[in-house]
Amino acid sequence: MKQLSSERGKHHLKVDTQDDLWYLSQIIDSGDFVSGKTLRKMKTGTQDDRTQKAAKVPVFIKIQVEKVEWGDTLRVLGRVVEGPEDLSHGEHHSFVLEPHTEFTLEKQRWLSYQKEKLEEACAQQQAPILIAVHDREEAYLAVTKRSGYELVAHLQGKVAKKGMDSGTLPNFYEEIIQKLAELTGRLKPSVIVIASPAFWKEDLMKHLPAEMRKNVVLATCSSVGKEAIDEVLKREEVKTALSADRTTKELKLVEALLKALATTAKVAYGEKEVARAVEAGAIEELLVTDGFIKEKREANLFEPVEQLLKEADSQKAPIHVISSKNDAGMRLDGLGGIAAMLRYRLS
Repeated sequence: MKQLSSERGKHHLKVDTQDDLWYLSQIIDSGDFVSGKTLRKMKTGTQDDRTQKAAKVPVFIKIQVEKVEWGDTLRVLGRVVEGPEDLSHGEHHSFVLEPHTEFTLEKQRWLSYQKEKLEEACAQQQAPILIAVHDREEAYLAVTKRSGYELVAHLQGKVAKKGMDSGTLPNFYEEIIQKLAELTGRLKPSVIVIASPAFWKEDLMKHLPAEMRKNVVLATCSSVGKEAIDEVLKREEVKTALSADRTTKELKLVEALLKALATTAKVAYGEKEVARAVEAGAIEELLVTDGFIKEKREANLFEPVEQLLKEADSQKAPIHVISSKNDAGMRLDGLGGIAAMLRYRLS
């Protein structure tokens, strides 16, 4: 996302990628103001002209946000506060935000985590990490994104039957390497993680071009499949190599929360308990999933959650929005979608 200009809580932004929509879904709240050019149907010609036609023309509109719907696009719905003369103030209008859209976002108060999310989204995009988990029969390839990761390929090889020439195995390695080379050329990953049960990863490593080997981190996984991607991201050797990556950071945060839950009991989870901890001023660090936020918004139950986040922010407690698409978010969703590490135990 590009920040084209900013002043006094008002930011003029341009959406670059689908990932930017995820960030904006965490930043835009009810009560905010969104403005920009949008297409609106208007009639051409005089009222008594029988050839009068309706055409879509660009107009400037500003709305006060009431609801945000996040999917393939981000739909921001609200009431018009500024617009052309034929558009009544208070009338409902929606902005559809997608790649290449320019708009202005204005808040009366920016929470610290919202500022961080905006800075992160507008910062130069970090190179993704390419992950390949494989054995001699199949391979799954994934690439990390700002919100979790995306499976980009599934390859299946032919295993030689017992007593027959096993020459088909290196051919499967060649297919994996070709796919890795293609994705590396297109995505320019910062690191390539190759993982497998047993010795398959070392065997594949022998066949990799020397230039590609420089960028590889090897890891072990217990199986091959989608679930192995989450397993690989939690491996210590991978965490060390990917310490700056968002997905790994989220896993570390949730694991620290679960460890505290199991040992010190200085944890509150679920909306009711976290609200009690915020009221007591006991919050040290707050974690919430984007799935929880989306669910509350869709059910028109986000207002008390928004107040809770604002109060935690006023107490200088760091707030982390965790993606529900990865293992960390799924585990946090299992605790109610919102939890906090505390400075002291609540009675």
